[in-house]
Amino acid sequence: MYPICTDHSQFYQKADEICRKNSTVDRSLYQKYGVKRGLRDENGNGVLTGLTNISLISAFEMKDGVKTPSDGELYYRGYRIQDLVHGFASENRFGFEETAYLLLFGQLPTAEELQEFQQVLADLTELPTSFTRDVIMKAPGKDMMNSLTKSVLTLASYDEDIASLDPENVLRQCMKLISVFPSLAVYGYQAYNYYSCGDSFFLHRPDPKLSAAENILQMLRIDRKYTELEARLLDLALVLHMEHGGGNNSTFTTRVVTSSGSDTYAVISAALCSLKGPKHGGANRKVLDMMSNLKQQVSDLHDEDEIRRYLNGLLEKEGFDHSGLIYGFGHAVYSKSDPRALLFHDFAASLAHEKGMDEEYQLYAAVERLAPEVIASKRRMYKGVCANVDFYSGLVYQMLDIPKELFTPLFAIARIVGWSAHRMEELFNMDKIIRPAYQSLVVPKTYCPMEDR
Repeated sequence: MYPICTDHSQFYQKADEICRKNSTVDRSLYQKYGVKRGLRDENGNGVLTGLTNISLISAFEMKDGVKTPSDGELYYRGYRIQDLVHGFASENRFGFEETAYLLLFGQLPTAEELQEFQQVLADLTELPTSFTRDVIMKAPGKDMMNSLTKSVLTLASYDEDIASLDPENVLRQCMKLISVFPSLAVYGYQAYNYYSCGDSFFLHRPDPKLSAAENILQMLRIDRKYTELEARLLDLALVLHMEHGGGNNSTFTTRVVTSSGSDTYAVISAALCSLKGPKHGGANRKVLDMMSNLKQQVSDLHDEDEIRRYLNGLLEKEGFDHSGLIYGFGHAVYSKSDPRALLFHDFAASLAHEKGMDEEYQLYAAVERLAPEVIASKRRMYKGVCANVDFYSGLVYQMLDIPKELFTPLFAIARIVGWSAHRMEELFNMDKIIRPAYQSLVVPKTYCPMEDR
């Protein structure tokens, strides 16, 4: 903890007022100067800032010259996400490592290539001597994303070739981080759970013979036990969160910092800081909290009219966190459907049945059906609205008994693969640092001596 110091609350209150007065920009000026707020146009479409061959998101099609919303599609290196998932699932394989190979190298691996790739990842899972004790345990944090970021930056101290941008070196660094992220996240949580929550403390080493999903579960549980279905569904979650185009906030951050020539550890740390925000990687926790509040406020969870009234109240800022949002719905690109949410919907039903949580699952399904109707009736929509991947991922993690503190780190464990692929692509193609323009509103002023202020 920080040392106790004099209360400066009055200073901060006054400073806040001064900052607010001198830093708030007239909203009308954004339109006057044609500024694309949030790098989006007036229809919510992202401003084109780059090219990528890693993934494709499709949510519209042209019909008679009109841009028309269509079912969402997500492609990894040209392959539909549904085909990839059903491919490894039908052959009873875990998909994380296979999909990671695809994203990093641009092609599906042969059996021999996949085995070699898995062996390299397994060999890289070991953390430096005493790293867990000296870095993770000695200063446990209450924010798991900050702990993960700290660990990544500290790992840079153990790299003898940290700054080299040679592709082989960058690939080695990326694969090292992909390999150790599960341990860094789980160990960070175990330290927090012991020191801050007063719970039992245990550390299980990752097993090189297991998949990433299996290792996460066995490291999290004191008895190291999990069912096949649990591991398969967590593996699916990792695959679905692995990549989502170059335009999302954390991936764009990856490319921006990469374009400056910075090292891999700094780049991934910046991406982690971006992901931790509740508007990005932390959204599924808000869904879980919202659904918990719904169960407290709705007396009959089978009464759809009562559920609809609750959802209306959310939009009117009358319930939950008074934000006016129904969390888990809406997306910057998808309008009719999010393919990741559809896959979660299908696979989550099986786990809900195994866990005896069929009613919980049915409640989510009801909200998924009703929320778009409620939103459409209350909001001016330039496109449709659908459940996004965050709506079901929180439920899945809850059924897997994964603590909420690890929801966003799990996202990071998956997304670092996409970040790594985009870092490599940016390195191969960059010739300019990414430097956007801002319209200055500064008005020249005459310097005023201290006695005249």
